[in-house]
Amino acid sequence: MLPDENGSLRAYRSSVADVVPLDRETEKRLTRLWRAGDKSAGAKIVTACLPFVMSIALEYRRWGIPVEDIVQQGNLGLLRAAAKFDPDRECRLATYAAYWIRAEIRDYVVRAYRVVRLGTTKAERRALRTYRRTRESDPAALAAASGLTAERAAMLLPLLASRETSLDARTDDFGAMVDRLAAPSPSPEEDASSRERRGRARDAVSEALRDLTERERLIVRERLMSDEPRTLQELGTRLGVSKERVRQIEERARGKLRALLQEMRDEAA
Repeated sequence: MLPDENGSLRAYRSSVADVVPLDRETEKRLTRLWRAGDKSAGAKIVTACLPFVMSIALEYRRWGIPVEDIVQQGNLGLLRAAAKFDPDRECRLATYAAYWIRAEIRDYVVRAYRVVRLGTTKAERRALRTYRRTRESDPAALAAASGLTAERAAMLLPLLASRETSLDARTDDFGAMVDRLAAPSPSPEEDASSRERRGRARDAVSEALRDLTERERLIVRERLMSDEPRTLQELGTRLGVSKERVRQIEERARGKLRALLQEMRDEAA
């Protein structure tokens, strides 16, 4: 019995301990029946391999991840293998499934080991396993053992050596970590100040527009203040002038607006 084994895991281990393995011919016969649509036959061959999954899952129990979660992932690997299993090959399902079971478990424990996503490549997974086993702190040695570049190993080592902290943890008199994180949205004071600045800018632009000609105001609104700006050609057709003339009027209006807004800022200062 594992020292940290909970009641549900003990009950599960006890139930699979009583499972009787299938002989080769029975396994082949049930697999063919399953292929023909007999779901109960499929359940029997999968159930017969559950103790094998448990034995593999226990190899990964020192990763600090609940064993029942590892078993569940191993069972997913078993199901994938069973779906691909060919009973006409001279191979037992358990032997064939070992690769798929370990692949599912390895992928899961690497992903679950850290909140920061590691192990996205085979070399990173080898590095993570090497570090878990040896606590290697030399980037060159870790790179040689994993196949990573020395630069990537040096970047990875601080992540491997550090551990996550619960946001609810209280390490001093300043409260939980979550209370000290920067808010993703502005504070009420910042929001009010931002609205005030936008309001002043909007008023200044509206006042400056009054000093433009009617044609200049039209072009500014349609070209600079619209969510879907009109093209020079569209405005030229509307005003009965060439698109080059529209461009010239727009540039003149821009210059006027800049000068007027600068004058307003100088007066406010």
